Amino acid sequence: MNITTIVFVLFVYFTAWYIVAQIMKNAGIIDIGWGAGFVLLALIQQMFTGSTSGWVLTVMVLVWGVRLSWHIGKRNLGKPEDFRYANFRKEWGSTYLVRSFFQLFMFQGLLMGIISVAHLMGQTQEGLILTPLAIVGILVYLLGFSIEAIGDAQLKAHVNNSKSKGTLIRTGLWKYSRHPNYFGEAVLWWGIYLVAVAYGAPWWTFFSPLTITLLVRYVSGVPMLEKRMEKYPDFVSYRKSTSIFILWFNKKEG
Repeated sequence: MNITTIVFVLFVYFTAWYIVAQIMKNAGIIDIGWGAGFVLLALIQQMFTGSTSGWVLTVMVLVWGVRLSWHIGKRNLGKPEDFRYANFRKEWGSTYLVRSFFQLFMFQGLLMGIISVAHLMGQTQEGLILTPLAIVGILVYLLGFSIEAIGDAQLKAHVNNSKSKGTLIRTGLWKYSRHPNYFGEAVLWWGIYLVAVAYGAPWWTFFSPLTITLLVRYVSGVPMLEKRMEKYPDFVSYRKSTSIFILWFNKKEG
């Protein structure tokens, strides 16, 4: 796909989600479309211009995207609008319809396009499937995917446990990071980047995994959830003892 095609696909895709969101009166529905959008781009690229080795990247993106969309769909469908989007709706007032189209939906399309550059370029190049760099990339991807999936599963079990209602999860991976699922997502995208480079993508496409890393760490992921976690009485001690992002050993509370 050339840039024009990518822009067109993303515009149509996110416009469709915008319409669905207005019908449902729930902008949080776009979270389901986040992972699925990457899958769509990867499949279109692979079907029309992909190489044999490009299937490895396609499968990597597909497995991640399908799992994430399925997980978020089960969690969010039938529930009230996510607090982040509800706050935007309240803050933007009468300008919400226009601002949400550009600042939520089209902006996510822009981010998706940037994050996808590395694997889309890697899919078009013919490379040896199991080069040393590709193997390292696949292992990094599997590590990140496992951290994200396990973190999500542990959080779901905690939320669904009536005994832990009203408390922060501080067990499992959450004992070593306050946001292990976001950390895992960043790690797996660096794995995708390494495989893409192994198959011929330019080294400078590192801005793709860097974008998702900065996004979840400093913009839409960690900061927003940190503010929400402040309502829990044990958050102060949790913040003092536990790494905010990277899985790491606990600090002594003092």
